[in-house]
Amino acid sequence: MKALLILNDPPYGTERSFNGLRLAGNLVKREGTEVRVFLMGDAAACAKAGQKVPQGYYNLQHMISIVTRRGGEIGVCGTCMDARGITDAELADGTHRSTMEELTEWTLDADQVLVF
Repeated sequence: MKALLILNDPPYGTERSFNGLRLAGNLVKREGTEVRVFLMGDAAACAKAGQKVPQGYYNLQHMISIVTRRGGEIGVCGTCMDARGITDAELADGTHRSTMEELTEWTLDADQVLVF
């Protein structure tokens, strides 16, 4: 099964991106499941390296690493990065600058598309 999760909300302040990454982290553990996550809009900031959060608070950079270490792909909308002043060098390991063209390909290739 091929799953695509599209996240739109900021990394902190709401729990939508948190919950989307929780689901991605569980899906990627399943045998035979391919997981792709596309971060767009304010969710582009989820992939920013060097996040420091208060002790006991979730860290989305860490949650992203769980997905990528298990073979999941995470693309970050390049236009959204530029609008927020996020450079390629600031992206967390395992994530990459992406495009609407790649999102289109991932969408057409997916068996399930979930939007958060």
